[in-house]
Amino acid sequence: MIIDSHVDTPSQLIRYSRNIGVDSPDAQVDFPKMKAGEVSGAFFALYTPPEIKGADATRRALEMLSAAYDACDENPNVAAITFSPEEAAENRAQGLLSVFLGMENAEPIGESRSLLRTFYRLGVSYVTLTHNADNAVADSAAEGTRWGGLSPFGREVVAEMNALGMMIDLSHASDKAFWDCIEASQAPIVATHSCCRALCGHRRNLSDDMLKALGEKGGYVGINFYPYFLSDRFDQAKPWRPGVKEIVDHIDHAVQLAGIDHVGIGSDFDGIEDLTPEGLENISKSRLVLDEMRRRGYSEPEVLKVAGQNLLEVWKTIITCSK
Repeated sequence: MIIDSHVDTPSQLIRYSRNIGVDSPDAQVDFPKMKAGEVSGAFFALYTPPEIKGADATRRALEMLSAAYDACDENPNVAAITFSPEEAAENRAQGLLSVFLGMENAEPIGESRSLLRTFYRLGVSYVTLTHNADNAVADSAAEGTRWGGLSPFGREVVAEMNALGMMIDLSHASDKAFWDCIEASQAPIVATHSCCRALCGHRRNLSDDMLKALGEKGGYVGINFYPYFLSDRFDQAKPWRPGVKEIVDHIDHAVQLAGIDHVGIGSDFDGIEDLTPEGLENISKSRLVLDEMRRRGYSEPEVLKVAGQNLLEVWKTIITCSK
């Protein structure tokens, strides 16, 4: 069961009115490609750009959420909106793809825990607290100047998400916001689409200390496929680009520091605006990453953990912590 912890398909659905039920040459993610790649499920991120604020952000998130529901309603024998790890197992038994929902950037909840609860009831299972700008919840890795980490309201959001059993996603968060969440959260935390700073110095990537802390807290990191996060050598104007080898290098490093039970795949497909990794043009190629892991000597149980079991187990733990 391959589970991708982050794809940006909902924003593509509303931008291009794409029919996700057919294999589109312009899409990095659609249902036929997921099936071809043996991807059982993916977290569809409701991504709100930093320039969209307030009620406009809330509306945009609802439009993307509706588009994800519509896509599943239009393909009822192919995919279903999925609220829990248990539903994912049931879907797989019935031959259905699982479409999970995440929110990338907490701007759509404004400063309202009620709106957070509403999105949770509609199926949103994680919130990526920030994107490329500080917001009312926390500082972003791209700015990091407003709060010095989590805001006072952000601490309320962390407590509320713990109580609901929602995953707190710290991809895009500033270093200080990361450490604030490590201290404040009563449940494991996740980084759904991040890489390792020791291998690529991008500010969005996790340091070794962060990876260790994430593992010690029982959390999860989904390794991102975006070339800018994989290698400092990548330059769109040059012919070389990272590929499967570099992705598994990041998996290796994260496993060494966080542990084999805390690493997975968070491709960022449909959000990769420039070149994709070499040989990984879309989600149908995801299993090539697992093949490379096998070549490097990972056992089959270890491969299956990284493929998706780890994410589901961490999610179960977060839900259990809420009870």
